Amino acid sequence: MKATLSLLGTMSLLAVASAAAQSTTITTKNPHGPLRQPCATCHAPEGWVPVRISSAFDHAKTGFPLTGSHARVTCRSCHASLDFKGAPTTCSSCHSDVHRGELGAACSRCHTTRSFLDLAQQVRAHQETRFPLTGAHVAVDCERCHTPTAQGRMTFVNRSSECVQCHRAEYLATSNPDHQAGGLPTNCVQCHSTATWSHARFSHAGTGFPLTGAHQTVACAQCHGDGVYAGKSTECVSCHQQAYDATTSPSHAASSFPTTCENCHTTSGWTGASFNHTWFRLPHRNATCSDCHTQPSSYAVVVCTVCHTQGETDSHHREVNGYVWNSTNCYGCHRR
Repeated sequence: MKATLSLLGTMSLLAVASAAAQSTTITTKNPHGPLRQPCATCHAPEGWVPVRISSAFDHAKTGFPLTGSHARVTCRSCHASLDFKGAPTTCSSCHSDVHRGELGAACSRCHTTRSFLDLAQQVRAHQETRFPLTGAHVAVDCERCHTPTAQGRMTFVNRSSECVQCHRAEYLATSNPDHQAGGLPTNCVQCHSTATWSHARFSHAGTGFPLTGAHQTVACAQCHGDGVYAGKSTECVSCHQQAYDATTSPSHAASSFPTTCENCHTTSGWTGASFNHTWFRLPHRNATCSDCHTQPSSYAVVVCTVCHTQGETDSHHREVNGYVWNSTNCYGCHRR
């Protein structure tokens, strides 16, 4: 009887102990919050630490796949507390927003998980703006153009796309030619490209003085040697006055030739000039200039009798008509 009572007492104690153990297991708080993962995913039977995450664990199923650098960082880098379920998934929760909200919260527009400084994605994003990156601009550091400013002032949004905003120092320092003294425009793209700052090329096409013929091969300094670019005269004589004064066959200055060189010359070559006499043509087509223009002053005279003397015309008229025609208006009878 006593043995039976002793056995029953022992069984009662075991039942109480088991119930107590079960009660402890049920009420123990999971430090990871409502995490639905078997403990063996991260912990080993040999010891609770160190933690070793099983390769079977797929972080992507949590809604946040680990790619690039995210796959190499420690869990505590993002999960500051053991409550994994409560970890935020926004980029700014882990990464300080140096853009101060100007570009929104979606860091993936410019950055990748491969590297926070991955320029490839940033360049692609920049191509969608009003200032696509080309040439040397692709490799330049962002802060060269987006200089840090005081809080409240824009660094990335509404930035000017004018070249001079970044290149004003170069504009002011350039002496060959002197951009500032010459009144050159600050629109650098008229002469420069993003491929290289040197070897500038300027298109004269939109200036009202397109370069043709020999003008295409001369150095800029031959016309702009005085440092004047904006408002430069387009009159030929502004560059060719010396050639005009030195010409002796015929003497332009002595003959009072007009200084509109294009009347006789073309940009294909200074020599080989030709003058269009318009109304004074046909019978004189094969004559040379000096046949009629024997004196410097004779270039401005167009009366026939300068070349055809009175005696010559009298003899001609007697042979043809039998009388002398005293008028000097040869065109009354003769075709030009």
